Amino acid sequence: MSYIAKILVFCLAFTSSFVLPTVADSQQPTLDELARDVDRAESIRAVKNLQRTYAHYSQFGLWNEMADLYADNATFIFDEISLKGRKEIAEYLVSNEGSGQQGLRRGEVNTQIIDHPVVNLSVDGESAKGRWYGFSFLSDSEGNASIQGGVFENEYIREDGKWKINVYNFYPQYAGSYETGWNNWKGRDLSILPYHFTPDESGIPIPEPVGEAPPTRASLEALEARIAVMNDESLVRNLQAAYGYYINRRMWDDVTDLFAENGVYEFGGNGIYRGTEGVRKAHERMGPDGLTEGVLNDRLQFDTVVSLAPGRSEARVRGIEMGILGNVEHGEAYWEVSVFDNRFVKEDGLWKVREMRVFPLFRSDYRQGWGKSRIIETLSGELAPDQPLPIADTGDQDRIIPAFVSAHPVTGEPVAAPSGMKLVATQPLTGAIPAPEARHEAAITAARLQDAKRKLMMAKAYDGAEHVSTAYGFYADDSQWDWLSEIFGKEGTKQIPFAGYYTGFPRISKALFLEYGDPVSLTAKKSAIAFHWRIQPVIIVAPDGRSVRLRTYLFHPNTSKTSSSTLFGAMYPDDHLILEDGIWRLWNLSLDEPYFEMPDWKSGWALLKNDPGAETQRPAPRTRPAFPKRYFGAELVQQYRPDVPINELGVLQEHFRGGTGEPWAWPKILPMWWGYKNPVSGRIPELFLPDCVPCEYSPDMSMTRHGYLLPSTDPVRSED
Repeated sequence: MSYIAKILVFCLAFTSSFVLPTVADSQQPTLDELARDVDRAESIRAVKNLQRTYAHYSQFGLWNEMADLYADNATFIFDEISLKGRKEIAEYLVSNEGSGQQGLRRGEVNTQIIDHPVVNLSVDGESAKGRWYGFSFLSDSEGNASIQGGVFENEYIREDGKWKINVYNFYPQYAGSYETGWNNWKGRDLSILPYHFTPDESGIPIPEPVGEAPPTRASLEALEARIAVMNDESLVRNLQAAYGYYINRRMWDDVTDLFAENGVYEFGGNGIYRGTEGVRKAHERMGPDGLTEGVLNDRLQFDTVVSLAPGRSEARVRGIEMGILGNVEHGEAYWEVSVFDNRFVKEDGLWKVREMRVFPLFRSDYRQGWGKSRIIETLSGELAPDQPLPIADTGDQDRIIPAFVSAHPVTGEPVAAPSGMKLVATQPLTGAIPAPEARHEAAITAARLQDAKRKLMMAKAYDGAEHVSTAYGFYADDSQWDWLSEIFGKEGTKQIPFAGYYTGFPRISKALFLEYGDPVSLTAKKSAIAFHWRIQPVIIVAPDGRSVRLRTYLFHPNTSKTSSSTLFGAMYPDDHLILEDGIWRLWNLSLDEPYFEMPDWKSGWALLKNDPGAETQRPAPRTRPAFPKRYFGAELVQQYRPDVPINELGVLQEHFRGGTGEPWAWPKILPMWWGYKNPVSGRIPELFLPDCVPCEYSPDMSMTRHGYLLPSTDPVRSED
C-alpha cells in the first residue's frame, strides 16, 4: 500500500461517510430542495456559533450556561478525564473549573479562545464534527498565571431542534506557568491526532444529501430572507476582521472610514468618543498613525459571534480581542485581552460601524504577566473622551460582563450575571435603526429560485473557504505535505518562502518535501510542534459563489519538550480559492514571513533582557525558521526551480521578506500588501494587489483565464 493510501485509510477511520456533490450548478432547484439546503447551510453556522458562544461563557465563568450547551447524554473528554451526561459535566465545570461557584473570583482569568474551525455536517444533516484550536489565558485569585493550548475534535448533534455539543474532546498539547512559559503537555512527545476529515472533505463542509427533500412549509420569501441573513453575517464578519488589520498597522484614516458619520466608540473604564474626530482620537491612544521600527500593535480578533436584527439593517457583533503590543526601542511589551461588543448599521447596502464598545479585561506588563500586573488605562488631556460612560456601563473592570448578542442558543433564556458581577453594554449608545419596509410576496418563478440558489452558494462559499484555509494550518502542523498539497486545485499554486511558486499537486508536494523534509509518520510522536492558526479571515465571495479571495493572520505558537516556548505573527495577505468539481480548493497561496518574532520566552517580542531590573538594550535581530530545512531560499531554487521564482516578480518581490535578497527581520517593519480596497470608503491602499501575486508574472495563473470570476475588492457591500 502506498504512503498516501495508508494516510487516507487512517483518516477515514475517524470520519463519517461523505458523498461528493453531483448536482450541476445550473440545475433548477425546487422549493423543497431549497428549504432543505438552507437548513443545512444554517446548521454549519449554528455549530460554529455554538462553540464560539461556549468560549464567551467560559471567559466569565458561566458554568451553568456552558453546561446547558451540551446534549443530554454528551461526553466530555479532557486528556485522562472522561465524563458522561450533562449533569455530570455541569458538576465538573462548577466544582473543578469554577471552584464551586458560578462566575469567576476576583483576580481570576479564564479566557479560553476556541477558533480556527473545520466543521463537517453529516449526510443526514442531524450531526456534525468540528476541529478547533484552543488557547487559554488562566490565573487564580492568588496571582498564579499560566497558559494552556491544544486541539479540539468535537461532535455536535441536533436535539429537540437545537444544536448542542455531543462530544467535547480536548487534546492538551502544551501548558506552563507564566514565569517559565509553556512546554509540551506533561513533558510528553506529542502524537499526531486523528482527523475527522480528509483533504477533500475539508472543502465539502456540507455533503450532498441523499433522497428526496422533505416537504416544506416555508415560503420562498422566507427562504430568501434566511439566505440574506447568512450573507450579511459574512459581510459583517469581514468588516470586523478588516478593522483588526487596520489597527494592527495603526492606519487611522482607514479605521475612521469604517464608521458611520454618527459613529461612536466606547473605551471601557474611560468614556465615549463621538463622530469621526472622536473615533480617531480614541484610536490614537494606541500611538500616532503608522508603524515605526520595533512598534507592535497586533490586536487579534477571535471568536466573533454575529446576530442580525429583523430586517437586516443592523447587527450585533461580539468577540475576544488579544493584544500583542510593544515597542522594542523603549523595551516595552504588553499582553492585553478585551471583549468587543459592537453594533453595525447597513446604509444603502453598505455595512458600517455605528457603535464600537471595547472592554479591557486586563492589560499586563510582559515581564510580570496577567497574574501580577493589571494596568488600568486612564485617558486625559488631548486623549480624554468626549463624554463620560453611561452609568449602566460603570463598574470594576474585574466585575463586569459585556452583554451577549443574543439569548442562550439552547435554552432561549437571557444570560444573567452571577452574584457580584454586572452586565454592561445592555442598551445601545445611539438611536434606533429603522428596519426596511416589508416586501410583499412575489410569484414563485424559475428565475427567483435560481437566484436564491446562487446566493445560497455564496453563503456556503464563505464556510468552504474558511475550512480549507484552516485545514491548511492543521496539515502544516503535522508536516503532512501530501495532504496539504491535495487541498490545492489542479492548477493551484503555492509559494515557498524565499524561493517562489510551485503549481499543481506533484510540484507543490515535492517542493515541500525538499524544503521541510519527509512527512512525519502518522504513528510517530513529535518532540515539537509549530501551530499555524490562520485566523481573522476576510473572505470575499464572487457573485456566482464559485471563487473567493481570502486574507488571514498567522498566529503561530510553538511548543517543544525542552526549549523555551515562543510565538510569532505573520500574514497571508491575499489567497484565492475556487470551487472545483464540487470541492473548495486553494488556487493561490502567498504568505509573508513573520512580522514579529520571539527569540525566547524571557525576551518576548520586545526583545527584553532577562533581568527585568536591568536597562533594556536591544539585541541583534534574529530570524528563526519554523522548521529545520534541507534547502532554504536560493538553495531550493537551484535544486528545484519554481514555476515563478520570487526574484523574478519585479516590484512584487518586495512583498516578501528576503525577496530582494535583504533579510527583513523583526524589529524592522515589513511592507503590507492588500487584496481589497477600504471596504467602506473605497480608499486604495499604497500596496494593492488587483489579482494574485504571481498573475502579473504569468497571466495564465489568473482565475479568470480558467473561467472563474475574480471576486470583488469590496468585502462588505450587501446584495439587496
